Amino acid sequence: MTDSQQKYLIRKFGASTLGVRILILSTCALALLTGAGCGSRSQAAPAMSPPNVGVVTAVAQDIPKYGEWIATLDGSVNAQIQPQVTGYLVKQNYREGSYVRKGDVLFEIDPRPFQATLNQAKAQLAQSQARLSLTEVNVKRDTPLAEQRAIAQSQLDTEVAARLEAKANVQAAEAAVETAELNLSFTRVRSLIDGVAGTATMQMGNLVSPASVLTTVSKLDPIKAYFPISEQEYLAYAGVSVQNTANGKARHVNAMSLELVLSDGSTYPYKGQVAFTERQIDPQTGTIRLVGSFPNRGNLLRPGQFARVRALTGMSKAAILVPQRAVIEIQGTYQIAVVGPDKRVSIRSVKVGDRLGSMWMIEEGVNAGERVIADGSLKVRDGGFVNPLTEATKGQEQ
Repeated sequence: MTDSQQKYLIRKFGASTLGVRILILSTCALALLTGAGCGSRSQAAPAMSPPNVGVVTAVAQDIPKYGEWIATLDGSVNAQIQPQVTGYLVKQNYREGSYVRKGDVLFEIDPRPFQATLNQAKAQLAQSQARLSLTEVNVKRDTPLAEQRAIAQSQLDTEVAARLEAKANVQAAEAAVETAELNLSFTRVRSLIDGVAGTATMQMGNLVSPASVLTTVSKLDPIKAYFPISEQEYLAYAGVSVQNTANGKARHVNAMSLELVLSDGSTYPYKGQVAFTERQIDPQTGTIRLVGSFPNRGNLLRPGQFARVRALTGMSKAAILVPQRAVIEIQGTYQIAVVGPDKRVSIRSVKVGDRLGSMWMIEEGVNAGERVIADGSLKVRDGGFVNPLTEATKGQEQ
């Protein structure tokens, strides 16, 4: 019933007439059942078309498998600088954290007591040399007299023995002088290697001894990375099996090429090698420690840094790859929307593997050649229909 028809009835019979009201309500109800509106005539809503989604094809290719382990960096050589004599520190000649070379003087100890000892040793050497000269003169003078029996042979024998004793005293005095000179040189504490010198642990004026550690100098190029791997990983990479060992095909862990991933996620530009493997497996942790060696030009890497060591451990044959944006993570589970040949959507739970750039390796749930939704997966439902567009077609639609 139209609006004009309703107004005509109300004018003719009055707005309070019960019959008019019942007639209007029944007419509206009948119009609803037959699809006509009560009031202005409405058009039927058109059916919704399937949503457009971007799809890509899952591809299969051989993917390298990597192992990753937490590593601690340390210098290839860490030399503790300790004095060889006891004395008071009077000078520090290096800047902490700077690069020093072998032989550079890092600290100085008060040299005066050692200089006095050297002077005393030199004086004793002079005395011994004077005694030796006297004994040589005596022997030279009395030798012909003893041959002529002008003096007793025993006197000559005593003088010869005195000369030998004087020679020994000279040698002892020379050794004392050499020792005093060494001790005096030890008051200048030198670096034994090229490397970066650390913080000084002793202050000027402190009494130091050979037990005191003044600082540490670390050789940082190359730098070492210490990391543990499990016994299973060690055996798997080494290829230890009866067949491989019998055929002489067992690989050696020390031939493993290493990459270093720093704490900021960047990959260190220089690759390293395994320097050596520890001799035994730790029975408490079930791991064996490997030591990698990396070039460290510019001393960017420092002892104590944590990083991740990555190494190629094998190949995944015909691994399935899809874009990372095609994978939906829901409460620790992963799903992918797959479009069938009939354009019907199937939402599947999948098992994911490693991430490779913008791609994600799928271990279970998707087969090679299937179309997965990469864009628009949030507006689809399981069993619904979609209008799949490839990347090229999608660009034309836009």
